[in-house]
Amino acid sequence: MSGNTITHGFAPVTLARAARELGLRRSEFDLAVQLGRVRTVPDDAGGGRVPRDEIDRIRAADGFPEALRAGVRAVGTTEGAALMDVTTARFTRLARLGLLVPVKFYISRYRAVVWLYLAEELRQFGADERNTALLKGRTPEGLRDQLGEGLDLRPRNWRGRHLGFLLRQTDDPWARAAAIASLLDAAEISDVVIDPYERSHLRRFRPPLATHGSPGSPAAQLAAEIVTAADPDEIDWLRSDLAAAVDTARRHRPAPRPALHAVPVPPGPQRVPGGEAEAVRSAAENPATPEPERPRRLSGLFGRLWRRDS
Repeated sequence: MSGNTITHGFAPVTLARAARELGLRRSEFDLAVQLGRVRTVPDDAGGGRVPRDEIDRIRAADGFPEALRAGVRAVGTTEGAALMDVTTARFTRLARLGLLVPVKFYISRYRAVVWLYLAEELRQFGADERNTALLKGRTPEGLRDQLGEGLDLRPRNWRGRHLGFLLRQTDDPWARAAAIASLLDAAEISDVVIDPYERSHLRRFRPPLATHGSPGSPAAQLAAEIVTAADPDEIDWLRSDLAAAVDTARRHRPAPRPALHAVPVPPGPQRVPGGEAEAVRSAAENPATPEPERPRRLSGLFGRLWRRDS
């Protein structure tokens, strides 16, 4: 894993054990890893582990474990609005305008998208005096017009943040290219990555997505729409980044291809140097009798008429 990864330490432990030792639920621990609050190292199974000295470092920090839990606390709209002392309607408007960036989402039993935000970031936004007009005053007319036209930047902002999480988890060029590709639909990927072997190699590194309902269910389809880039300028940006990332990965390590097997040589006399000249001399000394030329078979309409009349 990448810039947030350390390669020293002794006896790394599994992610589940690290979560228990740090007093975090697994969802909180996963978010802590994504945010860079907990550093990991790769393991042979393709997952990750946490070095022992990383756990010791976190446990020795001031305010542990309350500070660690507070840093990964995610809240929904109602709780977030209460933290910022605004109505849920105003909170939702701020989020739709892209001023509050979701950190997670899930699909409720009623097939509604529930966005979650870092409580720490909401407090910071509410405490910033530059945001007072947005929290207390009337929403500016230009922003109201955008909301009236259906603007909702929550899915796009989540995708951008999620891509940042994925890119921080790895240094491997192909895995980084696959992270970008995970936000594009298959048609866009095929249009950018023309080589089928490279597309296959990208699929090997595709990051797993959190499951939302059974495959093919309405919840899963809704989640897939959120994960996939939708805005034209966002798609263009991702396509450009994917092309550059694949080019970097190709130069670093070309995608594997099927091995080319040598064509077996049939039994019989082999060509040797000078064989052509010997064959010419033999043909001159022993000319072969040419076969009589066979009449060509007429085909088509004229051939049928000729055979009928003969």
